[in-house]
Amino acid sequence: MILVGDDAASISYVTAKETACEEIGIRSDDNRLPGDVTQAGLHDMIQRLNADPGIHGILLQLPLPAHLDESAALLEIDPAKDVDGLHPVSAGNLVTGRDTYFPCTPHGVLQMLTRSGVQIEGATVAIVGRSNLVGRPLASLLTRKAADGNATVTVCHSRSRDIAAHTRDADIVIAAAGRPGLITADMIKPGAVVIDVGVNRVEDSSRKSGFRLVGDVDFEGVKEKASMITPVPGGVGPMTITMLLYNTVQSALRAAEGE
Repeated sequence: MILVGDDAASISYVTAKETACEEIGIRSDDNRLPGDVTQAGLHDMIQRLNADPGIHGILLQLPLPAHLDESAALLEIDPAKDVDGLHPVSAGNLVTGRDTYFPCTPHGVLQMLTRSGVQIEGATVAIVGRSNLVGRPLASLLTRKAADGNATVTVCHSRSRDIAAHTRDADIVIAAAGRPGLITADMIKPGAVVIDVGVNRVEDSSRKSGFRLVGDVDFEGVKEKASMITPVPGGVGPMTITMLLYNTVQSALRAAEGE
């Protein structure tokens, strides 16, 4: 893992991933760089990990400080060690149906659906959010010719004229827009499955921290209509870490087999 700077949220995420690694016996190498590190300094770190045969997966914790180019840094990661599934090679393989590491959050959502017995094949799915981290790769996963694919997917975004018109028609609604409370009960049809990927901080004077975490879905309202719904926190987040570990194990197996 590579962590640049001292962003509190990023430190928390890295710590959670390190704890998960320890629990299942994966060695984690914690590499911290100062917030003013140069692009070249960051690339040097990535290249060192690329060359280390004892490292099977590289996670660059995002976001990076504003002076660093995230896209350029991700390009430096060896696609064979891209366990986050964010390298353009991994993204291209996903879109074209080749074997690759699935991005962790979309893969976690897919696992939640299949392991909960949700019928994906033939289902109508509305994804709210078109980011390269969640929305776009999730649409690719759900439309694959596979037992856990073959869905009809609509991707909504900030320029969609009527998001509710799409979500009300969906068997599965996945919210990943980063806007607290965006999806309300009147936007969901009875019995729909709702996955909330959003994690937003909102002010809460009753909390010691002064804030609380909420999703993109109005949980209290929507839970009365949905057949299944994920909470925030505690829903998709742990699955993201789980799939990161899954990809790392797959990378280690491939390395052991000489692939």
